[in-house]
Amino acid sequence: MVNLKVNGVSRQFHGDPEMPLLWYLRDELGLTGSKFGCGTGLCGACTVHVGGEAVRGCITAVSAAEGQDVTTIEGLDPDGNHPVQRAWRAHNVPQCGYCQSGQIMQAAALLDANPEPSDQDIVDGMEGNICRCGTYQRIFAAVRTAAEEV
Repeated sequence: MVNLKVNGVSRQFHGDPEMPLLWYLRDELGLTGSKFGCGTGLCGACTVHVGGEAVRGCITAVSAAEGQDVTTIEGLDPDGNHPVQRAWRAHNVPQCGYCQSGQIMQAAALLDANPEPSDQDIVDGMEGNICRCGTYQRIFAAVRTAAEEV
């Protein structure tokens, strides 16, 4: 059994502790905001926070979240008003939107760790989150705007 807290709610998982955290969140808990992309942790669509750190849910076992707080896009701000989410709307970042929950979760973790990032810090901190639509300039601008609010 794995004990963890997901979006502030204590949970117990009785399945295979090596099951990817993404499948537990999506299939068991119905939290479908985090997306399956590559399955190898390279695209970032599945990014969630475990213990405050951005991790790739597709390659992180449920057991790795034992005793930790897990935050998904649904739990970042229940009303969708986290500074990063507000900045995303202000800059009209999404095009297709598939990668956006992972992008937002990566940006939120970046700003939690470094509330005053340089331009290079933003580029480095968002590296590995792929946007097939190529909205990188809007993503960068939104992270910069959110940094001014945190």
